[in-house]
Amino acid sequence: MKTMKKLFTRNTGAKLGQHLLTSAYIARDVVAAAQVTSRDTVLEIGPGKGMLTNELLEAGAYVVAVEKDSEMVAHLQTRFSTQLKNKQLVLVEEDVRDYMMRNSFSAPYKVVANIPYYITGELIRTFLTAENQPSAISLLVQKEVADRIARSKKESILSLSVKVFGEPRYIKTVRAGSFNPPPKVDSAILAIDHVSRNSFTAVSEEVFFAVVRQGFSQKRKTLLGNLKKVYKKEVLEDFWTTHALEKNIRAEDVPLSVWLLLTQTIET
Repeated sequence: MKTMKKLFTRNTGAKLGQHLLTSAYIARDVVAAAQVTSRDTVLEIGPGKGMLTNELLEAGAYVVAVEKDSEMVAHLQTRFSTQLKNKQLVLVEEDVRDYMMRNSFSAPYKVVANIPYYITGELIRTFLTAENQPSAISLLVQKEVADRIARSKKESILSLSVKVFGEPRYIKTVRAGSFNPPPKVDSAILAIDHVSRNSFTAVSEEVFFAVVRQGFSQKRKTLLGNLKKVYKKEVLEDFWTTHALEKNIRAEDVPLSVWLLLTQTIET
């Protein structure tokens, strides 16, 4: 877990706030992306005025909503007084990053959220590396980030860090006008399905991330050139020959499956 945590840092000085979702149509799409049903426990991050919360409750889910804005909490307490009373909804006034440091869900759960852009990477890392991972994640994130993770033909440390734990899907683009205040860029619904540590049954999580970081250490250099600085030249050259990799291939052009095989070879 510690290795992936190094890939993201907590940005306590950022001034970007949350853009509240105003479209019930989009909210339904976010909930549908996580395939939420009445059998699910859902952790919602930053519910704001409750647009997503309402759709989650309509789907019949048991919802734990974590909101740090006291004014929003007061609004939610009034809007969802019935659901709070019948315990379908639990409302927590706290920063979710602090909440997750003290709490762990013992039962299967899903994460659904409209989160501030500046903590996107940190929150994705938090849940993918959690001791008890969610089974699925559905987020409203900056379109560029969703593209990089789920649609780009080029890999990055971020995309590989997500794919090694789950299956990302780009659901749809969400225009800036669907939020208040509208952000300067478009957003997208990003789903991450089948979250698990199954990729690490044959390789070490720590070594995998060490290899990935080294592979991307100098983007203009070839992957082989970057890795030779740390790992045995003979082992690497044998791997390149065995898997018919081009000598000048760069880290961004190597799929996850090859990174896992490479890690296994380096560990052996």
